[in-house]
Amino acid sequence: MPIVLVGPMGSGKSRVGARLAASVGAPFVDTDQRIVERHGPIAEIFDREGEAAFRVIEREVVAEALREEAVVSLGGGAVLDADTRADLAGLAVVRLDVRPEAVAPRLSGGTRPLLADGGIERWIRIREERRPLYDEVAGLSIDTTRRSVARIVAEITEWAGGRA
Repeated sequence: MPIVLVGPMGSGKSRVGARLAASVGAPFVDTDQRIVERHGPIAEIFDREGEAAFRVIEREVVAEALREEAVVSLGGGAVLDADTRADLAGLAVVRLDVRPEAVAPRLSGGTRPLLADGGIERWIRIREERRPLYDEVAGLSIDTTRRSVARIVAEITEWAGGRA
C-alpha cells in the first residue's frame, strides 16, 4: 500500500479505484475529490487562482494521500510535478488509459477546466503530452476502453500481489 492509479482524465481512475479499494479492503482516496472537499470545485480554483495555484494545492493533497494505506486515484495532471513522480518511485502504480472514441461520452457535459477550450482534441493533446510521465511512474498499464471494471480490478489485484 498504497496502490496508486494514474492516467488521463476520463480513464476510469475514480470508478476503478473505488471498486479496487473495496476489493482489497482498503480506504479509497480520490485526490481530486479531496481537493474539492477542502477548497471547492476545481474549475473554480482554476478560474479564481489559475492552474499554478491549483497545482500547489494538488501537490499537498497528493503528498498526504501517498502516505496513507489506501488505494489512491491521482488527478490526470498530478504527474506533472517532479516531487510527485519521485514519491511514486517504488509504489504500486497503475496507469489507466482509454481511447479517444470511448472517452468522449465520458467527458461530455463535464466541468473539467483544461477541456473547456478544445474538447476531445485538447484531451488527446494533453494525454499525449503526459503519456511519457505516466509511463515513467507506472509498473502496469491497462486500457480501460473495452474492459469491465471487475476485470480491471482483478488484473490490478493479481499484479499488486505481495505489494499491496
